[in-house]
Amino acid sequence: MTVSQSVINATPEKVAGVAQRNKPGTGERITRALDRSWRPVALLLVCFGAWWAIAAAELVEPYLVPSPGATLDVLTGKTDYLWQHTWVTTYETLLGFLIAVVVGVAAAVIMVYSTTVEKTLYPILLFAQVVPKIAIAPLFVVWLGFGIAPKILIAVLIAFFPVVISMVTGLKAVDPEMLQLSSTMGANSWQTFVKIRFPASLPHLFSGLKVAVTLAVTGAVVGEFVGANEGLGYVILQANGNLDTPMLFAGLLVMSLIGVILFVLVEIAEKFLLPWHASRRDSGVTTAY
Repeated sequence: MTVSQSVINATPEKVAGVAQRNKPGTGERITRALDRSWRPVALLLVCFGAWWAIAAAELVEPYLVPSPGATLDVLTGKTDYLWQHTWVTTYETLLGFLIAVVVGVAAAVIMVYSTTVEKTLYPILLFAQVVPKIAIAPLFVVWLGFGIAPKILIAVLIAFFPVVISMVTGLKAVDPEMLQLSSTMGANSWQTFVKIRFPASLPHLFSGLKVAVTLAVTGAVVGEFVGANEGLGYVILQANGNLDTPMLFAGLLVMSLIGVILFVLVEIAEKFLLPWHASRRDSGVTTAY
C-alpha cells in the first residue's frame, strides 16, 4: 500500500497532525444557542423597558409615542385587519425576492463568463442602484397602475443588486488551481460550473441573499407608500395620516417581524444546503499544525 493510500484509508485520529472533535450533544447545542441569543434578547428587553418607561412617565405625548399596551391592544384587537395587509406585503416581498434571485444569478453568470457583458452591464447596475427607489416609484405607478406590479418591481430592483454582486464575487473567488485541475481532467465549461464554480459561490450568494431578502421587504413597503389600497405600507400611511400611532407602531413591528422571519429562513436554508462550509461546522476534523 502506498503512502497516499494509507493516508486516505486512515481514520482522522490516525493521521499525524489531525484531531477528531466529538459531535456536540443536545445540551451543548442548547448552550451554544442560548449563548448566541441572550445578547440580542437582552438588548430588545432594554429597548422595550425604555419604551415602557417613557410612555409611563408621559415624557412624550401619547399621540407621538404610544404605550406598549396600546400597541399590543391593536395587535390583538385588529388581528384580522393586520393579517390581511401583512399577507399582501409578504406576497409582494417573496415574489420580488424570487424574481431578483433568478434574474440576478443569471446576470451574474453571464457577466462572469463574458467580459464584454460585464463591462457593459456593471455601470448600468451601479447607476440603477444609486438612484433612490422612492424617487422613481411614482413612475412605476404611472406606467403599471395601482396594482401589485409596481410593488414587486421596486422589490426586485432593491433586492437585485446584492444578489448580482455576491454571485459575481463568489464565481470569481474560485481557486484557479481547481479550474486548472478540472480542465486537465477534461471537464467542459458546464461541468466545471456545476461541480466547481456554482458550489464554491454559494457562501457568497447566501450572504447576498440575506441582505436582499430584508431589502425586498423595504421595496414592497415603499411601493405601497406611493400608491396602494392594501399592504402594510398602506396601513402605516393611513395610520400616519390619522395620527393613529398605536396602529403605526403595530404596522412597523409586523413589517420588522416579516424581515426577521425571512432572514432566519434564509439562514436555515444556508445551514442545510452548505453544511460543508467552515462557518457551518459544529464538529469535524481540525488540523493541529
